[in-house]
Amino acid sequence: MIEVEKKFKLNPEQERRLIESAQLIEVKRHEDIYFDTDDFALTRQDHWLRTRNGRFELKRRVHELGHKLGGTAYDEIEDEEGIREFLHLPGNGSLESNLHSAGYKPFAPIRKERRSYKRGDFHIDLDICDFGHDLAEIELMIDNAQDRGKALERIEALATELGLDQTPVRGKIIEYLYRFSPDHYDALVEAGVI
Repeated sequence: MIEVEKKFKLNPEQERRLIESAQLIEVKRHEDIYFDTDDFALTRQDHWLRTRNGRFELKRRVHELGHKLGGTAYDEIEDEEGIREFLHLPGNGSLESNLHSAGYKPFAPIRKERRSYKRGDFHIDLDICDFGHDLAEIELMIDNAQDRGKALERIEALATELGLDQTPVRGKIIEYLYRFSPDHYDALVEAGVI
């Protein structure tokens, strides 16, 4: 499955409209730690390796760099074997030790509270981050990357219907890099990720 999402910065009234007919699924706290090499080999390609609450995940980009349609689409790899295969790592030892040997190291810790909702077939996440960046993500899951444009149109139609501000907003990790790691942020701008 491919996740198509668009990020929004909401005022309290917009948030109320977005979730008023949605079903609360869960409230969780997450601790995400992102990993990359010193030359940003993964993130310059818009691939994101992290641990979430101690478990490795990799979000593999399936959209064109530059986000020409205005949203993002990622295939999520959540099993260690799939992550090893994607990163061309050996199958012996722990994934963490293999990553370290290949030059991957942590570069951004982000803690957040996430409230997740379901509204029809839309998934909505409201994130409150520990570094003062709050945002909403509206997502649809698709089977085929060719349906990305249609999914994004549906997300934008919902946002228009609810009167949400559709001004582009930086996601959590991009905002973190913008504030705390300008060299990494600039490398992503140069690579066309941002």
